[in-house]
Amino acid sequence: MKLLLNILWFIFGGWISGTMWILAGCLLAITVIGLPWVPSAFRIAGFSYFPFGKEVVHPPSMEQPGSLILNVIWLVVAGWWLALHHLVLAVGLAVTIIGIPFAWQHLKLAVVSVAPVGTMVLER
Repeated sequence: MKLLLNILWFIFGGWISGTMWILAGCLLAITVIGLPWVPSAFRIAGFSYFPFGKEVVHPPSMEQPGSLILNVIWLVVAGWWLALHHLVLAVGLAVTIIGIPFAWQHLKLAVVSVAPVGTMVLER
C-alpha cells in the first residue's frame, strides 16, 4: 500500500515539492550563509518525494543550541509560510475522504518545514 500511495503522491505533486527542495538546497549551498541548512533541505527533498512509510523525528541528541538558533532563523525567514502552504493543502485534501492520507503527509511536511535542522527521517 505504501508503494501505491508513494507513486500517486509522486505523480500528483511530490516530484514538484522534492525538486523545489533540491533547488533550494543548491541555492543555499551557493551562499556561505545558507550552508547550515543545505543538509536539511536535501533531507526534506527525499521525504517530499516519497513520504509514505517514513517518519520525521527530532532526536534529543541532535537538539543543540546551534540547531535551535538555525531553526528560529529558518522559522522567521521561510518556515512559517512553508508550513502554512502545507496546512492549506492538508485542509483541502482532508475535505475529501480519499485525500485524508495525503493530508496527513502534508501535516508531517508542515511540521518539518517549521524546524528542519536536527531532524531525521526514519523508515517505518
